[in-house]
Amino acid sequence: MLKKTLIAACIAAAFTTIPAVSGAATTVWVRQAPPAVRVEEVPAPRQGFAWVPGHWEWRHGRYVWYRGNWVRERVGYAYAAPTWVEHNGRWQMQQGHWSRHDEDHDGVPNRHDHDRDGDGVRNSQDRHPDNPNRQ
Repeated sequence: MLKKTLIAACIAAAFTTIPAVSGAATTVWVRQAPPAVRVEEVPAPRQGFAWVPGHWEWRHGRYVWYRGNWVRERVGYAYAAPTWVEHNGRWQMQQGHWSRHDEDHDGVPNRHDHDRDGDGVRNSQDRHPDNPNRQ
C-alpha cells in the first residue's frame, strides 16, 4: 500500500508546478501547456484606458481563465499582455507589464522617434534630425 501511495505521489508531482524564487517575485513553471486563448470581443475604445486581454493563469494546480478588462492608461507606455512561454517542456507565464514606446532603446519614445524632417532617416540614426537637407 505504501509503495502505491509513493508512486501516485511521484506521478502527481510530475504534473505540478515548480516554483523558483527570483528576487522578490516568484516564477512558476508548469509542465502542462496552457489551453488555447479564448476569443473575447474587445469593447469599443475608452478614453484614458487600455484594454488588457484575457489570459490563463495557473491557480491551485489548474489553469483558470481571467477575462479581459480595462486598466488606466499610462501615457508614453504600451501594455504587453501576459503570455505563456515554453522552455524545455515546461511553461512559464510572463506577467503583463507596461514598457516605454522605445523599441530602439535610445531613451526617446518611438512616437517621437520617427523621421521629423522627412529625409528618410529615423531620428535615432539621423545626425541632424531637424534638417531635411543633411543626415
